[in-house]
Amino acid sequence: MDVRRRLPPSSAAAARARRHAKPAPTNQVQASDALPLPIRHTNLLFSALFAASLVFLMRRWREKVRLSSPLHVVDLAEITAIVGLVASLIYLISFFGIAFVQSIVSSNDEEDDFILSPAAPAPTPASAPAPKLCSLLGSTDSAEKLPEVTADDEEIIASVVAGKTPSYVLESKLGDCRRAAGIRREALRRTTGRAMEGLPLDGFDYASILGQCCELPVGYVQLPVGIAGPLLLDGRQYYVPMATTEGCLVASTNRGCKAIMESGGASSVVLRDGMTRAPALRLPSARRAAELKAYMEEPNNFETISLMFNKSSRFARLQDVHCALAGRNLYMRFSCSTGDAMGMNMVSKGVQNVLDYLQSDFPDMDVISISGNFCADKKPAAVNWIEGRGKSVVCEAIIKEEVVKKVLKTNVPALVELNMIKNLAGSAVAGALGGFNAHASNIVSAVFIATGQDPAQNVESSHCITMMEATNDGKDLHVSVTMPSIEV
Repeated sequence: MDVRRRLPPSSAAAARARRHAKPAPTNQVQASDALPLPIRHTNLLFSALFAASLVFLMRRWREKVRLSSPLHVVDLAEITAIVGLVASLIYLISFFGIAFVQSIVSSNDEEDDFILSPAAPAPTPASAPAPKLCSLLGSTDSAEKLPEVTADDEEIIASVVAGKTPSYVLESKLGDCRRAAGIRREALRRTTGRAMEGLPLDGFDYASILGQCCELPVGYVQLPVGIAGPLLLDGRQYYVPMATTEGCLVASTNRGCKAIMESGGASSVVLRDGMTRAPALRLPSARRAAELKAYMEEPNNFETISLMFNKSSRFARLQDVHCALAGRNLYMRFSCSTGDAMGMNMVSKGVQNVLDYLQSDFPDMDVISISGNFCADKKPAAVNWIEGRGKSVVCEAIIKEEVVKKVLKTNVPALVELNMIKNLAGSAVAGALGGFNAHASNIVSAVFIATGQDPAQNVESSHCITMMEATNDGKDLHVSVTMPSIEV
């Protein structure tokens, strides 16, 4: 996920002050800005295409009826007209009315923001205006902080509160993602009687997430991002971004990077790279399920299964299939390489292709779920710890004795003993699954949030075993981390 641009608070406050001081039009980000042409021109283009395609096809088919020609025999021109008719029809159904609503919105300067703050006196040159919070963040206990809304916005808010207008259609209905978020937020405040204090509304590009992630937005969360590094890994220096509110996490990670840097760096090896998906199937009997299991694990059938699987993507390549039985239920764990993508959707499409192919030979097969939790995704599971999922990685470094003393403020024997008693024996006593480390989850989560990965997959991505042993006649410290299921 790309990093969304957010306006600095001072810039946002200055922009609001300019709007109150002078009713000049602003460049409001709208959902239709993603189109290559202005929405009015786009609507006209597709309307003309729809009319032209329809007239052309009606004339051609009337001529065929007159000449008693078969209607299903079409030439290139008719195929082009059919494609244009379908495409324009889909567009007009999907976006009908946006241009009309957007023209009304853009014609009223005061509706750029659905909340209008009370008019404030223009700041004098001697004193700069104090930054103020968005009016929506005000407490409901204070009358002067209650937001003021326009008549049009008041009507929409009342409709949302009454349940007449679904909250999820505001973006498409208004054509203004920022205004939709503000109206939704105010409707929620009136419904619950609670103000969302401390949750910013302005300064985020809501159009950038429309149809992609985070439906029904009412604001955004600000997280500090720290940088640890440089980290010398495989001969290259990296600076690691970490989004966290935990004190000392970035500092301790940075201290580890310093120790590795001063000791000559770390090296890494990717042991395996394969994303998994495991559908859950049910067959009439356990014997029948065993027959399908034997078919899937037969080496002579793997090439055919791979051809069906790999049709889903030019990057997906099936690696292996591992089956497990539970009564008459069959779980097939597909593993495939996915290129630079994390590849969950890629693998799911490949699995669907294989299931469609198997349906002809096993018509009694009932697909219960495309994911049967034998994958296993976002849940601690021994199969990921043993077999791996995503990237299986091992990294190692030799920390010099003087660096251990100077940077880490301890000695080699103490660290080796600590790792054995805490990370290995202590985790074993706790019955840990993939948790033979100090706090790998902290760093993985912070990096995932900072770089736009799925934080929920920290569950299996944090599986890690840390090993420490004295080397070079007990002077230096050999450290390694083995992480079998990093999903990025």
